[in-house]
Amino acid sequence: MHRRSFGLAALGLALPAIARAQEAWPARTVRLIVPQAPGSPIEIPTRIVGDRLGRRLNTTFIVESRPGAGGGIGSQYVSQQAPDGSTFLATSAGISIIPTLQPALNFDPIRDLDPVSLMCDVPSGLLVRNESPLRSVPQVLEHAKSRPGELTYASGGVGSANHLAGALFCAQAGVEMTHVPYRGVSQAVNAVYAGDISLIFGSTLELLQHVRQGRARVLGVTMPARVPALPDVPAIAEFVPGYAAPNWFCLMAPKGMARPLMDRLTTELAAIRDDHDLQARMADGAATARLDGPAPLAERLAEEVPKWRDLVSRTGIRPE
Repeated sequence: MHRRSFGLAALGLALPAIARAQEAWPARTVRLIVPQAPGSPIEIPTRIVGDRLGRRLNTTFIVESRPGAGGGIGSQYVSQQAPDGSTFLATSAGISIIPTLQPALNFDPIRDLDPVSLMCDVPSGLLVRNESPLRSVPQVLEHAKSRPGELTYASGGVGSANHLAGALFCAQAGVEMTHVPYRGVSQAVNAVYAGDISLIFGSTLELLQHVRQGRARVLGVTMPARVPALPDVPAIAEFVPGYAAPNWFCLMAPKGMARPLMDRLTTELAAIRDDHDLQARMADGAATARLDGPAPLAERLAEEVPKWRDLVSRTGIRPE
């Protein structure tokens, strides 16, 4: 278990007078459970949002990692907590596949958690190390077709967002690559840089810094179209029609949170959405801030769960 605190005392930030006047949040310490290994890309927006919520709610937010079972362990843990505003789940698009890939957990995000809000939409990129002979998506496709299974792609674990992006790529392009899961995205990325793995479908929040440092190249993005932060990088859909595997990060609460608490949280998230520094830090990783309340997240889950259930059925993905 891994924790990081970024409350007011740790940051040395003065609380605005308007926040002191607000009714106190019922929990003096709020845990944001990340169901992935420490150092995962989702920690970046989680800290950004938690920092600003901490200032407005006059409380301390702590990031706590509870990895395992493709995100299922941490997600199920949050579903078992009291809906009193002291514990939330900060997770990714990978939560959509848990009911299908981890049936033994008997966990369903739609049934067992309340949607709070999308935090951000995040493109993933098909990334190779700078020394790789692969220079384009067409080259990847040609290699994978002519030598099935020779190319390898890394992920932070079976059922993770980068695993799903790669599996969908293979399924829609009609090619075969070998999936190699690691215990966390950081390990997976390091394996690509070491030359042990051919490529990874990784979050731009984490990978753009490596591209700017000249350590890696992004051959294509997983959004339906090109993204402003990488205008010269094609969308994979330009070569694999219909391909789209956008990642997204969100906040969810234990089922049954009182309506006044949910309404206040929605209001506070909307208040920080237009914060210039928040938007700039998200955009630096090609992410788009959302913070638009429960309804859009509920709609996203209703769309994504059956989409990935169909992919698992077609490809035979099995849990670790």
